[in-house]
Amino acid sequence: MKSERITFPGHTGEALAARLDLPDGPAHASAILAHCFTCSKDNAAARRIALRLAQSGIAVLRFDFTGLGNSEGEFANTNFTSNVADLVLAAQFMAGQGMPAQLIIGHSLGGAAVLKAAPQIATLRAVVTIGAPAEPAHVAHNFGGQLEHIRTHGSARVTLSGRDFEIKRQFVEDIEGASLLAELPRLGRALLVMHAPRDAQVGLGNAAAIFTAARHPKSFVSLDDADHLITRADDADYAADIIAAWSMRYLKAVLPEPVTEPVTEPVTAPEGVVRAVDAGGQGYRQNIAVGARHRLAADEPADLGGTDSGPSPYELVSAGLAACTTITLQMYARRKNIPLAGVCVDVTHDKRYGEDCADCENRGAKIDHFRREITLTGDLTADQRAKLLEISGKCPVHRTLEAEAKVETILL
Repeated sequence: MKSERITFPGHTGEALAARLDLPDGPAHASAILAHCFTCSKDNAAARRIALRLAQSGIAVLRFDFTGLGNSEGEFANTNFTSNVADLVLAAQFMAGQGMPAQLIIGHSLGGAAVLKAAPQIATLRAVVTIGAPAEPAHVAHNFGGQLEHIRTHGSARVTLSGRDFEIKRQFVEDIEGASLLAELPRLGRALLVMHAPRDAQVGLGNAAAIFTAARHPKSFVSLDDADHLITRADDADYAADIIAAWSMRYLKAVLPEPVTEPVTEPVTAPEGVVRAVDAGGQGYRQNIAVGARHRLAADEPADLGGTDSGPSPYELVSAGLAACTTITLQMYARRKNIPLAGVCVDVTHDKRYGEDCADCENRGAKIDHFRREITLTGDLTADQRAKLLEISGKCPVHRTLEAEAKVETILL
């Protein structure tokens, strides 16, 4: 196992000091680790967790945020938003090294930062928080009686973990203005929340709030009697082992696999035609062409005899409904000048018995049931939200699924 010292530019362009901890053999995945508030990449928890993950085959980039540790810049001029920007730049650096980050881990305020940064990092598949506050403003309690002085006079010296730091008004205003819980439903990655029930600095209620706000897949692991800074070696090793075991379930989908399917020519199709061609070999993989421009795949999960190399046919149908709903709402909002900032649509599919459908001819048969959950963000009135809900029912794919359709089949 080796650890390389490197630097990369932070949000101000100044150099951030980092270490890249590498496995002895090939790396199975790449991760970024964000340290706790006013800590550094070399504090006990960050160092031990990174090295333990490297032993598990995961390459880990840990770095000092701007103005901390060995990184350049002035800490007093940084804030939560700048930490998020540094994380995004760390991911860009990793991608440039041919090691795109699939896992991101954050400790304490670093945990809040990774939750905020994750949607901006396309390669991520999994997110881990350790002792994270549910909102960045939680860290203001560390400033004690100096908080009002900061508000009134613009800055103050605050002692944190035995060291003095200058905290400016802009830092306080930034953490108070940063929203986290409202954005968690759109995280779009698997989430592991780790927290010590006896954490005296960030109470367990923060973990509960994060876990409740996030959507599945999500997991919670108690760190038992660990302290907030995870100073004991056995607690850090335990956390790392859990992260390694948990994350591989979600990272395996993006890891390189041996080529077992025969090499075939790319599938093509005329404009306006969707074509699926059996890929041959094991499983049920289908190579799909949408006209001449788009390529994707379909398969079945392993427990149904597939190789899980693509979404199932029903998942593709659900994807069509989700995408069509989002597009329909965006188009309507733009036409009507509704301040819709974002849309997230979750669709699940199952089979239910026909008594749920008053119009079904065979009420004893199962019918397809699509459940659609829509999350709207933006400064919307109650009437605007109600209207957007109504418009979602006019999505063309929605109408197609609810109407009777005829499939014409011709054997060539």
